[in-house]
Amino acid sequence: MAAFEYIALNEKGRQKKGILEGDTPKQIRQSLRDKGMVPLSVEAVTEKHRKQSKSESFFSSANTGRMSASDLALITQQLATLINAAIPIEEAIKAVAEQCEKAKQKTIMMGVRSRVVEGHSLADALREYPKIFDDLYCSMVAAGEKSGHLDEVLDRLADYTQKRQELRSKVSSALAYPMILAVVSFGVIAFLLSYVVPSIVEQYRDMGGELPGITQIMIAASDFVINWGLFVLVGLVLAIMGMQLLLRNSGRKKSWHRLILKLPLFGKVARGINAARFARTLSILNSSAVPLLGALKIAGEVMTNLELREAVHDATLKVREGTSLKIALAQSGYFPPMMLHMIASGESSGELDRMLEKAADNQDRQFETLVGVITTAIGPIMILFMGGFVLTIVLAILLPIFQMNELMSG
Repeated sequence: MAAFEYIALNEKGRQKKGILEGDTPKQIRQSLRDKGMVPLSVEAVTEKHRKQSKSESFFSSANTGRMSASDLALITQQLATLINAAIPIEEAIKAVAEQCEKAKQKTIMMGVRSRVVEGHSLADALREYPKIFDDLYCSMVAAGEKSGHLDEVLDRLADYTQKRQELRSKVSSALAYPMILAVVSFGVIAFLLSYVVPSIVEQYRDMGGELPGITQIMIAASDFVINWGLFVLVGLVLAIMGMQLLLRNSGRKKSWHRLILKLPLFGKVARGINAARFARTLSILNSSAVPLLGALKIAGEVMTNLELREAVHDATLKVREGTSLKIALAQSGYFPPMMLHMIASGESSGELDRMLEKAADNQDRQFETLVGVITTAIGPIMILFMGGFVLTIVLAILLPIFQMNELMSG
């Protein structure tokens, strides 16, 4: 029995959308007619999703069919709870679908259920929606199904999804604060140079005589902002867009990511975030009975930096040849020493998953400390910068007045 999404006219002539289960589209249409409705379209959920995926692959900017991390964590936790209560998997999925408040999520879950009812495994059914359930998610579900501990695996997945969302929020917060301060500061500077300074110092142009150097510099800066400010802004926007176009090439993007890793502050942040994500993912996969080589491949794919992803790929090849995981990762030179020592300890004690989890927690704590230092320091720095600029403007305005008073008193 498959799930079909329909659009029909009710007795009042209004369109109604919904999902019904049946064997064929003809059966769904007949069921709608029996309810006094006129079917307009009936389409299998999985087939509709395939068509949407093709259109999204053509229009890369499309974002339909995605699910937020918080919603995914909630659905995963609900599935884990129901399966732990010995409810059959297809009934558990149906119950979760009925609990979904968003129509798109309900459609997806009913599509997953229809594949399970047809005889597919849950992991294979989830792979029909790769933009929602990634390789990590599907591989863990497959391992849980094989081991008979699907509820425990889903619990780990829910926790992991929530922690990943928290990490993204921390990164966004860390970037948002300095960006807002920078935009406001430069906006204030542009306003002062464009409107305040010209209206005050214009009278100095007709005074004759030699103006103080700081006043001349301020007048020149004001003229530049008025005459060229808009062009500079457009140029910056075009430069950013051009950078994005250039980074669509995998080779250039990898070179850019390699450069980021070498920068003093940004490199440390990038290495820390990716190392934490790699360690936590590998820990979950390893504890879910996923083979180490397969787990390394998946854990490498969740890293956003292409250079680090390549380093994990090289380490995977060395592990396949018999090298220990610690030595293979250490040869890249990108992973933190503390994390490598904890991996070595986990390999020797047989508790690799637990030590990887501790390594991930350690990296998260270091990242939070670094973010705290940055956000604490950047406020006073920006205030000092703005104060210094305003003081410069005040001096540029007052010095000619002091100069005139000295001439008149002399």
